[in-house]
This record gives sequence, C-alpha cells and structure tokens, in this order.
Amino acid sequence: MAEKASGGVQSVERVFELLELITDAGGDVTLSELSSSTDLPLPTIHRLLRTLVALGYIRQLPNRRYALGPRLIRLGEGANKQLGAVARPQLKALVDQLGETSNMAVLDSDMVIYVAQVPSLHSMRMFTEVGRRAHTHATGVGKAILAQLDDDTVRGIVARAGMPTPTVKSIGDIDDLLADLKLIRERGYAIDEEEQEIGVRCFSMAVPNAPTPTAISVSGPVSRVDEHFADKAVPVLREAAEAISRELNRT
Repeated sequence: MAEKASGGVQSVERVFELLELITDAGGDVTLSELSSSTDLPLPTIHRLLRTLVALGYIRQLPNRRYALGPRLIRLGEGANKQLGAVARPQLKALVDQLGETSNMAVLDSDMVIYVAQVPSLHSMRMFTEVGRRAHTHATGVGKAILAQLDDDTVRGIVARAGMPTPTVKSIGDIDDLLADLKLIRERGYAIDEEEQEIGVRCFSMAVPNAPTPTAISVSGPVSRVDEHFADKAVPVLREAAEAISRELNRT
C-alpha cells in the first residue's frame, strides 16, 4: 500500500514537472524538447502526455507539438481569483493611503493578466478590467515582472508576444526595453510613463518570492501621479508587496 502511494505521488510530481516545462517554453513544445529538459525516460513522458491529452489538460497540435490544454484555464481562473482575494486588503490600503487605483497582475504565458483591482474614489480615475491581458513591455506591472527575469527569458517572451506600441511613448525595441529593465532592477520599481495610455502614469513593484511572477501597482492621471507622488508611493508599494508575499507564503 505504501509503495502505491509513493508511486502515485511520484506520478503527480512528474505531471506537474511536464506542465511547468511546457509553460516555461511558452506554452507548446515537441516531445524531443521535453525529453531534453528533464531526466524522465521518454516512454514515461509519452505515457503521461497521452493521459494529459485524454483529460484535456494538454493538446496535441497538428504539427505534433504539445500545448497547454483548455481544462487548465478553469484551474488558472480559480487560482487567480484566490490570489486576488489574498491581495485585496493590501490593494485597498494602497488606495486609502495614496488615493489612486491599485492593481495586481501575474505573468500568464507571455502576457500579464490582471487578477485584482481596487479603484480610486476620484471621479477621474483609472480602470482596468480584472481578467484583462496585456503585453509585458508596455505596462508597469509587466515591466516589474520582466525585471525579475534574466535577459534571455525576456527576449523569448517578447519574441513570442511581439512589441506593439499602444502610444507614442511605448517601448518598441528590445534593447531599449532591456535598458529600462536594468534601471528597474537598480531602483527596485517600474514606471509606466504613459506607455499604455497617454495621460496615465503608473508605479509598480514585483511581489517578492511569489509562487508565480506577480506585481502590484498604483496608477492615475499624470497631473496627480507626479514625482512628489512617487516619493510617497514607492515605500508604501514596497510595504504592500512584502505583506502580500508573506501572506502568499504562509504555511
């Protein structure tokens, strides 16, 4: 009986290893790419993939590549809701202290997805729909997340997702993005300087040690969110990010 339990646990670990490898590769891989990324025997990989395909957690594409399947979406949506619920008290505290809209987003494949928001009480305020996906290079939360990754990983994300420029101030060149990420790493926070929407500035910070790459932000009109705002916002953002990290890692 103990051997069965041990074998079952091992199979679960192997399944999640494969799912994470496919995710890290951008969402789809070949069998040989998976084989070169893990110590699992090829027959074991093939057997587990067949099971995952049958259950809908993996799809086999016409070109024989394996991609993440639709049944993972429901699991991801449920996890994102819980993640947002954990962060909401801290996001509300940000709004109470700073007066501007606060958001939290996570890296989802090669994009960011917003999982929680607490709106400002100002009549002129920022609104981002929870569940909205956006490019990483053109958002404060996205750049805060990218700054946690190495340059090769960033290049891969951008190559797959592209670099559209929503505004004239958006970054559209990978070298310019990498230079900006270097500055973000040095100062500890990201700034969206009207890169997603003209007239809107956003300060963002990654959540340390989050189980998935995560960032929080405060954003508002440039008339209110200025340099003096930054002096107040950065330490408050840091406190909130650390508090969310503690909550997420609580055992």
